Amino acid sequence: MSKATRALGACVLAAVLVAGGGYMWQRRTAAATPTLITAPVTRGDIEETVLATGTLKPVKLVAVGAQASGRITAVNVKLGDTVHAGDLLAEIDSVTQQNDLRTAEASLANVTAQRAEKQATLRLNETTLARQKRMVDQNAVSRADFDTAEANVDVTLAQIDALSAQIVEAQVAVDTARANLGYTRITAPTDGTVLSIVSQQGQTVNAVQSAPTIVIIGQLDTMTVRTEISEADIVRVKPGQPLYFTVIGDPDRRYDATLGFIEPAPESIRSDSSFSSSTTSSSSSTSSSSSTEAIYYNGVFDVPNPEGRLRTYMTAEVRIVLGSARGTLTIPAAALGERDGEGRYQVRIANANGSVSTRAVEIGLNNKIIAQVLSGLEEGERVVIDQATGQTGTASSRPPGPPMGL
Repeated sequence: MSKATRALGACVLAAVLVAGGGYMWQRRTAAATPTLITAPVTRGDIEETVLATGTLKPVKLVAVGAQASGRITAVNVKLGDTVHAGDLLAEIDSVTQQNDLRTAEASLANVTAQRAEKQATLRLNETTLARQKRMVDQNAVSRADFDTAEANVDVTLAQIDALSAQIVEAQVAVDTARANLGYTRITAPTDGTVLSIVSQQGQTVNAVQSAPTIVIIGQLDTMTVRTEISEADIVRVKPGQPLYFTVIGDPDRRYDATLGFIEPAPESIRSDSSFSSSTTSSSSSTSSSSSTEAIYYNGVFDVPNPEGRLRTYMTAEVRIVLGSARGTLTIPAAALGERDGEGRYQVRIANANGSVSTRAVEIGLNNKIIAQVLSGLEEGERVVIDQATGQTGTASSRPPGPPMGL
């Protein structure tokens, strides 16, 4: 091979190596160039809420019990009946109570008759005393007879007073016996709907130790929702804030209401070891176990239920509205960077020339998905949510938030 041929081959090889090296350098450079994931600053609506779970109950829920012991002879209502205050719900065998009333009335009549007898004796003794007084003035009788007549009047008056007190006592016994007889007729204390019949006809109830429940009545025209608000959110919630909720069976229907009040202590206060009479070891175990439990405060509000769609003990998914805005500037919450000492967030801006700048932005409402821009950005600007390497297709570890308007 000639020298010219060898020189030409060396030149071609060098050219190939140079071209290959340049191609590889371009690939590595392109792979290292970041591709920005951006979203525009747009106008939209934003709402910041606290999510809680509640339970629906009738605004008035009454367990109607029995104050008399005996066998239930009749239950005059059925489930779902609408009752009014004073309506007869059930009856208890009243033979014992009737006999007690008759005995008390007889005792009252007996004492009343005794007082009438003493009142007649008093009139006789007063007549005798008056006669004795005239005669003693004329020295027709002895002074001892006059004193005896006077003492008889005083004794009879005292006996009448004692019998009057016994009549009051007997009248109380009659009233008590009559009330006990009335307790054998279980009546509705309020208007409402029969939600449960706990005791059936023929069942014997004992009201000595406690009042056994016969019927449960609830007023369903208005429902009360007891909402469990976590201790992490309770500091942001206050009475009077608007809210809305849905129920599991009808998630597309929204019920609007206003938070009525917040109970000052969680229900776990009832099991506080400070009020327990148990031993020290059990108290300490209770304290340690309760410290690991989540703490919830009950927020209570009422909601009208004219159609009766809301039922007792339904679960409500409640959203308490902390703030809302319409037609305001918004950006994805994922675009927010560090917060400075003045409360502003650092946000990266994608400029038209391809460069990226950082700007301090004042943020209002933030529901962790989108954030309200109060100042620092203009509509149409693009903010950087994240970035990924262009050729390899791999993204950074932080996932991008949903872009606004898409």
